[in-house]
Amino acid sequence: MKIILKIFSRNFLIRISYYLLPILKILYSGNKFIDPIDGKGYSKFLSYGYGKLRKNALSPGTLSLERHRLLWLYLKGTDLLNSKLKVLHIAPEQIFYKKFKNNLNWDYTTFDLKSPLADIKGDVTNLSFKNNSFDLIICNHVLEHIEDDRSAMSEIYRVLKKDGMGILQVPIDNNLEKTYEDSTLVSKKDRTKHFGQYDHVRVYGRDYKDRLESIGFIVNFINYTDQIENNLISKYGLIKGEIIPIVKRLIKNKIPVMGH
Repeated sequence: MKIILKIFSRNFLIRISYYLLPILKILYSGNKFIDPIDGKGYSKFLSYGYGKLRKNALSPGTLSLERHRLLWLYLKGTDLLNSKLKVLHIAPEQIFYKKFKNNLNWDYTTFDLKSPLADIKGDVTNLSFKNNSFDLIICNHVLEHIEDDRSAMSEIYRVLKKDGMGILQVPIDNNLEKTYEDSTLVSKKDRTKHFGQYDHVRVYGRDYKDRLESIGFIVNFINYTDQIENNLISKYGLIKGEIIPIVKRLIKNKIPVMGH
């Protein structure tokens, strides 16, 4: 898998996956693991990663990773999927795309710089939407790719409705008190060595919450694995203790003027 990730672009992998998934579902059918997104059983989950490979990470049926399966379980445990919402999905994951697009409760818009799944192409640091546009914004594993992440956070805050909610997952190293970033590291080799992936520009530490709060968000870090039985954590291929960062914009908060 590591070799495939190095050779082929994300957009190309998205396109060919439509043809590969039916084959992979048959090849890896079983009952050792369960993917909660498609509800099917598999004989194994595949190893995945750009640096150190994580075992039991990638579902062969949906190509979901640990964070995708955790988020799906969280969404299923809330009223969000059954609520009438105007939703913006930044850098839409293929795993969720059809499910969200077919959700009749959601007025669903996708946004990305290059993705073939994007309804609207653009830069997350300069979103092409009016203030107070969306009830829910999903932006997962994006901010670690953005050099000016605070501008991106401010834009998400700006287009979020009053009392709106955002889900802003990023990889967090809980061993780091402060986020590690170095703008002089520009080569793929250096970024992989220092940030764990060639297209990452930082490693977020425990201060990720502080960054979000500095924009004006009310932040809640949810450890949803605490609500899942240990045997199911293994069965679903989840990472114990992985956080889902939930942000809300309250009525009293003003829209930041950053970038506008």
